[in-house]
Amino acid sequence: MRQALIELQDLVFAWPGQAPLLDIPALRLEAGEALFLKGPSGSGKTTLLGLLGGVNRPDQGRIQLLGQDLALLGQGARDRFRVDHTGYIFQQFNLLPFLSVRENVELPCRFSRSRAERASQRHGSVDQAASELLAHLGLGDPALLARRAGSLSIGQQQRVAAARALIGQPELVIADEPTSALDADTREVFIRLLFDECRAAGSSLLFVSHDQSLAPLFDRHLSLAELNRAAKPPREA
Repeated sequence: MRQALIELQDLVFAWPGQAPLLDIPALRLEAGEALFLKGPSGSGKTTLLGLLGGVNRPDQGRIQLLGQDLALLGQGARDRFRVDHTGYIFQQFNLLPFLSVRENVELPCRFSRSRAERASQRHGSVDQAASELLAHLGLGDPALLARRAGSLSIGQQQRVAAARALIGQPELVIADEPTSALDADTREVFIRLLFDECRAAGSSLLFVSHDQSLAPLFDRHLSLAELNRAAKPPREA
């Protein structure tokens, strides 16, 4: 069996003083795969994404990204590994409102030399990479790139956040409920654009949402409640 992009084994995590929130025997994400993970509010999906990004360490088990066991890295090394290899689209987008659209998109390349190098190799420069990604996502107006991110509509902010996650061809793109504020038609258009850009960059996509109607668009879909033994009530004797 070939090495997965992400592989979890016997993952257990609990917040201090609380019962385990996550108890996941196994989870794999293949290179180039688009995986939909369904999880309602409070199910632990954002906590799981934080573990995958190396923000937190599991209490038990192993999380491997690109063959690297994240638990073996110190906090600083985990932060560097995350920015080098993972692009993240937050539910609230988390753009810096006082920076321009271009500056927001280019931020990962300021913190990751490898992503800056990949962006330059593919597009000629980091600036050109930002321009091309935004154009592919329907934001091709040059005047828009100089606008402050805080002045954009919700739909525009969403696409800027996607371009920021994709710049520099990270191997993994994580999307945490990025379409919750959009109507059904706009959601599907955005997801298809996201698929196109992930394929072009060779990135795997882990898309987390409570909206089951989106699941058929993906290569594979899973339910966190079915994966997570901590979420299942004990069986009656």
